[in-house]
Parts: sequence; C-alpha cells; structure tokens
Amino acid sequence: MNSTLILASASPRRRELLAQAGYLFEVQASSVDESRRSGEDAIRFATRLAREKAQEVFALRQSSADPTLVLGADTVVVCDGEILGKPVDAADATRMLLLLSGRTHHVVTGVAVVAGELLVEVAAEVTQVTVRTLSPQEIADYVVGGEPMDKAGAYAIQGYAARWIPRISGCYFNVVGLPLALVASLLEGVEFRLASQTIPARSLSLG
Repeated sequence: MNSTLILASASPRRRELLAQAGYLFEVQASSVDESRRSGEDAIRFATRLAREKAQEVFALRQSSADPTLVLGADTVVVCDGEILGKPVDAADATRMLLLLSGRTHHVVTGVAVVAGELLVEVAAEVTQVTVRTLSPQEIADYVVGGEPMDKAGAYAIQGYAARWIPRISGCYFNVVGLPLALVASLLEGVEFRLASQTIPARSLSLG
C-alpha cells in the first residue's frame, strides 16, 4: 500500500521543488498562526511552525482511508540577530532589503514530517547567503516589481535578486524554500520507522 504524501504549504516554490525531486503529492495548506513566540530563536521558530502545519493538516486527513504522510516547512531569514519573515508591506520589504544589503545573513528552514501522533520527524537546514551592497534605487525598483512581497527576507534567490548574491554556503534549495536532501532524509526516516512497526510497510510514490 502506498502512502499519500501531503505538502502542508501553499508555496508554489515548495511545490515546484518537491515535484522536481520526483515526488507525487497533494497540496493542502494549513491555517496555523505564524507569529513568533517571545524568546523563540530562529531554528525553534521555524521547526515549531513546520511541525504545527504538518500536524494540523494530518489531523484533517485522519479520516482518509489511505495512509498519509504530511510534510510541513517554514523559512525565515536571520540578519544581525533579527528574524525576518515575509514583509507586511512595501515599506517593510524596503527595510529588510536595506538590512541585508552588503551583509551575510542566514536562511533557516524548519522541516517536519508527520505520520501519526507519535511519529513526527523534525529538523532544520541553515544556509549562509551574502548580498552585495544595494543602492536605494535598486531596492525601490525591486519592491515596486512585487517580487519581495511573499518571500522571507523580501527576496527570491531564484528570481531577479539572483544578480545580487555573489555566494552562498550551504543548500541552495533551502534558500528557495525547501531543502530537498533534508526532506528526503526525513521521509526515508519515517518510512523506516513505519516499516519497523507492526503496521504494513508503506512507500512513497515517485514519478
């Protein structure tokens, strides 16, 4: 019997990356509040949201006749100790880009795979990204174009902003929004744990 893989995210970038890696899956976005808790660092924040998103969607799918694995993810950017999510408006996007200009920051993606109340795998990927110094006009033009508005840290490395990033250290796909090697490792880990239990072993569908 094959498990149904559910991506608990409406992000088109995560959907494209997961398909690129050869997985067959469905999409069901979560409605989890993405506010950060007091004192929560970037890794705890991102992994908690990833887990809560996956758990919420898993609970909604429990009545399904097919066994289900749910993949949740959340990405944040950290610069000078400040955690940057998606900008709330153009002014916030401009502020974020000014902060990133001429500096190296970290991109953190929390990933969670849920296959039951007690079967949860959670991890995080961290990538360093260097941004060259940007002029106020470059930032203004970029913000007007709209690309930053639904991106953590207000930029898309796979888009126009690629010309501003001379180097990264770590997983490129993590910066786009889904660290594929980490995702594969977590999914394989859950599959192994399922196979080790008394329930029938289940495998993911690959294209």
